[in-house]
Amino acid sequence: MAPPARSSTSRRRRPATAVVTGVRAVEGSPRATRRRFERLLEEGAELRAAGSARRRPRTVLERFPPREELALFDASVFLSSFRHDEAIDFFVAYVGLRDERGRVRRFHPRIFYKDVSLVWRAASHVCFQDGDAWIGKGDVKWERRADGEYEVSAEETTNLPYELQAALDLASRRGGPRRDGEAVRMVLRAGPPDRVRAYADFTGPRERARAAWRVNGGRPVARFARRHDPTSLRFARGYEPDFRGGVLEVDLSGSRVYGGEVRKFRIASTNDLVQYQFVSTPTHVWVNPPQTFTTELTTYCTRPHEVLADDDAFVPGYEYHFADDPTDPFEHHSQIPPGYAGAPSPDDTHRADASAWIEELPVIREFRRAVLGGGR
Repeated sequence: MAPPARSSTSRRRRPATAVVTGVRAVEGSPRATRRRFERLLEEGAELRAAGSARRRPRTVLERFPPREELALFDASVFLSSFRHDEAIDFFVAYVGLRDERGRVRRFHPRIFYKDVSLVWRAASHVCFQDGDAWIGKGDVKWERRADGEYEVSAEETTNLPYELQAALDLASRRGGPRRDGEAVRMVLRAGPPDRVRAYADFTGPRERARAAWRVNGGRPVARFARRHDPTSLRFARGYEPDFRGGVLEVDLSGSRVYGGEVRKFRIASTNDLVQYQFVSTPTHVWVNPPQTFTTELTTYCTRPHEVLADDDAFVPGYEYHFADDPTDPFEHHSQIPPGYAGAPSPDDTHRADASAWIEELPVIREFRRAVLGGGR
């Protein structure tokens, strides 16, 4: 892991921050990694599971032994081999946070999976209904619609640190995923079918962080001057992506859905307080939601400090756009602004091409010009 390039604290209770690049797996064979993990357990670290294996957490370890380790700030993250079920490709990840003495007191098994936005996330919980599983997507927010207000997932709250994304992409390419239909049930806490909000172990750290300090004073760093007008996107002063000197790293991966090679650009804001992940593929370009550079992580390996911004600025190449089964009361679902949905995704008929919206965003046009040189 490369040393921090920049760091800062503030007298105004701003939490510690650091810019870290080049995070990769700790050297060592899978056998050595397993021994290192077992040694930490022997030294007193407790293994806790939230799902069906909570009374026998060792069964998770026996079925999903760690094969490699990632380290970021005070977190040690051990990853199993890559797995998949009928819905997601994932790792079982064991997240341990070191205390002020450098000791890990407990490890929490989690599910790390990649979303259609090509960002890695930590599932917060799971809900089962009629044999189907819905993966919990963290904290919630209120969304105003024509017929009222709805509680919806704030999906970006489950995004793993952008510093870890490249290492997770690399780990996922070390052998094809093995099928496993039990991991989600064993690892994740199950809620009732209508449970949208994550449980307190996920939301509690966020509430405490929000009470202590808020990015941009709790105001959005990106918003639209006119609703449903992509050209009206504006950033708060200082929170614009720094395309001149703020490109921190560029990582390569791949995606069959998006046509091949994927480039992910970590780019700091001009005031160095937040970072963005821009994604460039053969078929699409988009930007994922901003994160802080704060060094505090939760037991889900997520950042508790939030960055508010309008969701419509961060629509991925393909996004949800579908109607219910005609046998049900008809309802249309779309996370693409009205009038901008394109052809259905060739991989998922519940999603549509969002390029018509994305390509009108000034920040994407500037990214293409300043970073991609006008191309992809």
